Amino acid sequence: MTWRARLAELDIALPPVAPPAGSYLPAVQTGSLVYTAGQIPLVDGTVAATGKVGAGVSPEEGQRLARVCALNALAAVDALVGIDAVVRVVKVVGFVASAEGFTGQPAVLNGASDLLAEIFGERGRHARSAVGVAELPLGVPVEVELVVEVA
Repeated sequence: MTWRARLAELDIALPPVAPPAGSYLPAVQTGSLVYTAGQIPLVDGTVAATGKVGAGVSPEEGQRLARVCALNALAAVDALVGIDAVVRVVKVVGFVASAEGFTGQPAVLNGASDLLAEIFGERGRHARSAVGVAELPLGVPVEVELVVEVA
């Protein structure tokens, strides 16, 4: 089964690639690796939520937004090399705009990690960093970037 067929089986549609908000590319390939730019939770070109996790944004909402970010990152991979070229997900880096004292960043990033495992199975399991930050672009609660190996 192809990854595109797996997405269809799961009833998951990749969104259009978000246009860069600055002087960068959505994804870049070097050798067999594709690195995505950090992706924020844009839905139909609109920021899905703003605020900080732990103050106004629940950890569960943060997980949902991390999933949206991962879908946006996969869209960037698909636009560059095609989703079926993915061999495995190597690394996920996630940033969580966190209220003071909030330490649940890893649980928030599970929204992205669980999606990747759902799509790619064992090939979606990856190394990960989950970092709490004071602010993110446009006031979003979560940002996610991927490194994937491609054939």
